[in-house]
Order: sequence, then structure tokens, then C-alpha cells
Amino acid sequence: MVWYFKKNKLNKLPFLFILLLSISSCGNPDESNEIKPGIELMVLGTVQDAGSPQIGCKKKCCAQLLANGLTERMVVSLGAIDHISKTQYLFEATPNLSMQLSNMQRVSGFSSMPDGIFITHAHIGHYTGLMYLGKEAMNGDSIKVYSMDRMGTFLNSNGPWNQLVSNGNIDLHTMRKNKELVLNKRLSITPFLVPHRDEYSETVGFTIKGPNKSALFIPDIDKWSKWEEDIVKEIEKVDYAFIDGTFFSGEEIEHRDISEIPHPFIQESMTLFENLNKVEKAKIYFIHFNHTNPVLDPNSKASKEILKRGFKLARKNNRFAL
Repeated sequence: MVWYFKKNKLNKLPFLFILLLSISSCGNPDESNEIKPGIELMVLGTVQDAGSPQIGCKKKCCAQLLANGLTERMVVSLGAIDHISKTQYLFEATPNLSMQLSNMQRVSGFSSMPDGIFITHAHIGHYTGLMYLGKEAMNGDSIKVYSMDRMGTFLNSNGPWNQLVSNGNIDLHTMRKNKELVLNKRLSITPFLVPHRDEYSETVGFTIKGPNKSALFIPDIDKWSKWEEDIVKEIEKVDYAFIDGTFFSGEEIEHRDISEIPHPFIQESMTLFENLNKVEKAKIYFIHFNHTNPVLDPNSKASKEILKRGFKLARKNNRFAL
């Protein structure tokens, strides 16, 4: 059976979407699991670009998942839902976009396509889900995609992404660093540059601002010390901070040169943030976990250590009032 979209309207809903209606969201005690009358932020995925289980992995971390042939783990993404204007936005277009969109629609209660997709950079987990907007899949109609200048040039200049533009499946919009983009009177997005491996595009994080609260979203960064901004001060400005937690420690990577894939280890970040008070620590949600990261298991020693020290871990379906 083929499920298809036309003019941003969903003609039929997949059977899986109906099944998902019965799945309740889960989170820590300070997060809401009830649909808010205003704006809410939803965690749609928490895993590093290549997913979990990861291709070619023979380790214990992937063996059981591969044996089962099914996983609930999804690549890092957030969703923002405005229940008043009935609009919804995606942060990142991941390879799991189909299910993530369905999960967001389950919460929002309306089946329209995203009113905008915000892309941080040109690494595989953050933009390749755009392929599902093309004619081979849903054949989208002018879905707004927001990116920085180099990212937009990359999409415009390389196939198959430029076909999405020429066919009118997506409508590219260029963002400017540190310039607030007002989506409506309740929701705005501000992109800012962060240091990362910028082979094809620049890399940004986002400040997502609602009517009452705001969130920081930095899924990828090389090291906090390389950033021209002070991460501690940036955390102080917001209510939630979803930040790079790719690796718990350098011990996870045995066959790769860790210097080629620099990220702030969670252990390093916890040391950096150790002197924050309880309120500030509680804002911090590590996200973007590599398939080797022990925190993917909520019962792991690493997960328990992070929570004991006052920090938090983003989990799929967590929801936050903005």
C-alpha cells in the first residue's frame, strides 16, 4: 500500500500512526506529559547521526538490537508545536523523519506537514531526511526549510537535493547568524555558529524561544573551549539546554582516532559545569548519543552517575512547556 501526500495535506494515515496513539510519552518529573494549550517542545530522537544499532558494529551495544531486528532509537531531533495556531516545526531532517513526524502529529493532533524544518549542518543525521520530501516519497509541496547560507548553497548545488528545490518540494529560506527569526508572536528561533567539522556547510545551534520559556539546542560541537561564547553563560540565559553528549568518555572509541571526531565528552562537560547550582544543572539535558554511549541504557552506571550529579539525559518523547 502506498501512502501519499498532496498540497501539504495527509490523504491517509499509516496504520503505525494509529498504533502510536496508544503510546504515552515519558519523561522526568519536571517535564509535562500533557498537551499544553500553548507551545511545547518535544524530543523526537536522541541518537548520533548513524543511529543505533550502527552499521558494521559487532559490539554488545548493537548485537542485541540487531538480533531483534527492531529498535525504538531515533536520530537526534526536536519538534516544536504551537497548539494555538496549529503549527508545528522540526529541528533536523533525520533518516527517521517519517516516524518522527508521525510522533509529533500524534501529540499535536493535526496531520499537516511541518510549517518549517530547521537544519543545523550537512552531516548525515541532520539533513538527509529531506529525501523523503521528494517525488519518490511524499512529493512535498513547498515545505519551508531553514538553513544558513553555506548549507543552502550545498542543497542548491548538489543532487539529489537540488531536485527537491527545482521540483518545488521544498522552499529554502536563509537564516542569518544571531538574527532572531519570528515565526509568530509566541515562537521565535535564533541561529548561532558553533565550531564543528564544516566540510560542506557551517554548523549552528538554535535558541528556541516561546512565550514563557526558552531552550538551547546544540547537538554537535567540537569542544566547548573552541567556541567563542561561554557555554555556562549561555545556559544561564535559557530554561532548557539540549547539548552535545555524543560520547560519555574517550574510552568508547577503540578503532577510530578520537581526534578526528572531537566532541565534548559528557565527563568533561560535567566537570566544567560542576560548580553550577542545582537549578542551573537541572537545565542541562545531554543529547546526540553515539551508539557506543552507555547512557543509551537508562539503567547503566553512566546514566545513574549523570542523574546523581544533578544533570539530565534527553529521552525520546520527553515534552517541555515553552
